[in-house]
Amino acid sequence: MADDPFVRTRLQETFAVKDIISLHYFEFSKDFAFEGEKHDFWEFVYVDKGEIEVFADTEGYCLHQGDVIFHKPNEFHGVWANRRIAPNVIIISFVCHSKEMAFFENKIFTLNNPQREMLAQLMKNGFAAFHPPFDDPRNHTLTRRGDAPIGSEHLIKLYLELFLIRLRETNDLTKREQRLSAPTKQRSEAELVNRMRDYMEQNLYGEIRLEQVYKTFNLSKSHALTIFKAQTGEGIMKYYRKLKIEQAKKMIREQRHNFTEIAALLHYSSVHTFSRHFKSFAGMSPSEYARTVIARM
Repeated sequence: MADDPFVRTRLQETFAVKDIISLHYFEFSKDFAFEGEKHDFWEFVYVDKGEIEVFADTEGYCLHQGDVIFHKPNEFHGVWANRRIAPNVIIISFVCHSKEMAFFENKIFTLNNPQREMLAQLMKNGFAAFHPPFDDPRNHTLTRRGDAPIGSEHLIKLYLELFLIRLRETNDLTKREQRLSAPTKQRSEAELVNRMRDYMEQNLYGEIRLEQVYKTFNLSKSHALTIFKAQTGEGIMKYYRKLKIEQAKKMIREQRHNFTEIAALLHYSSVHTFSRHFKSFAGMSPSEYARTVIARM
C-alpha cells in the first residue's frame, strides 16, 4: 500500500481558550466599590468610558478610558469608582492554560482602534449567545439563549483568542508603574487587612499560624507584617491572641462554660496556657475577671 501523500499538519494554538467564566458590561455609579476576590482563572478589566481604580495584590492603579489590566490566577484584586466619574467597564474572565498567558502577568495595555473593535465584537456575540443580566457583579452564571445565532459562542472564543494574539504582538504597553496610585494602594491595603482580620475572627475556635495568614492572602511574611502593623498598630499574631481573649471574656460573662472548657473550645493546649495568655492581655486571671463580672452584676 502506497504511503499517504497527504501529510496532516496539526495547527499550533498560541492561546486556547476552553471556558468562559463571566462576561460583564457595567455602568458603575461614581461611588461603586467591589471589595475584592481571587480565583484560579484569568480576568481582564477594560475601561470603556471614564476612569476606575483597581488594586492587584498589594498595588493600586488608576486606569483611564481605553486601558485594560490583566489579573493572573490567584491574584487578589478589586475595582472601585473614584467618587468623581461614573465609569463604564467591561470585565471578562476565562480559562486558558497556554504558557503564552504568562506574557499578560502584571501588564496594563492601552488599546488601539482595531483592538477595541475586537473587544466590541466579542461583547456583541456574548450578548447574542447568552441571556442578561450582564451588569450584576454577584451573578457570573451565563445562561444560553435558545435563539442564539449559529456560531455565536464560537465567535466569542475566536475574538477572545484573536484579541490576546494582537495584544501579544503589540509594543504599545503601559507600564504598571505609570498607573500606580498611592491612595488606591492605601485603600487596597486597608481592605486587605480587613479581610485578614475577618479570617482570624472566623478561626477563633481553631488555631492558625502566621504562615497560614500571609500565604492565604498571597503575601510575603514581611509585607503582611508591615501592612497589618501600619493599619492596626499591632502584630498579626498578637492581634489574633487578643481576639481569642476577647472571646474568652464574652464566654466567661455568659457563664455557660468553665475555664477548662473555654480553653479547649478556643484551642489552647491547656487551661494553664489559657490562664497565662488571659492575664497577659487582660491584666488579671480568668477567675479574677469572673469575680469582677459577678460583682458588677
